[in-house]
Amino acid sequence: MDKLYVGNMSFTTKESDVIDHFSVIGKVASIKMISDKETGMFRGFCFIEMENGDQAIKLCNGKEIFGRKLTVSAAKGEQSGPKYPRRAF
Repeated sequence: MDKLYVGNMSFTTKESDVIDHFSVIGKVASIKMISDKETGMFRGFCFIEMENGDQAIKLCNGKEIFGRKLTVSAAKGEQSGPKYPRRAF
């Protein structure tokens, strides 16, 4: 299984939309839709674990869906905290 980052998605995108789009390329094992912690609103990106990740990158990166061109790449790792750690002074 390959883990992918999918960004620049419409804020109205649902998990079922992602499954419909990517399952034609390979079996989708999991999807993690990223939401704002305070508002609960979708932030416009997700992580997908699926078969044929390289093929999905080739076919979907730059493809327009819901009026937005997707950014699809291999996931580099999920951040659970701030991008840059705070320094203690």
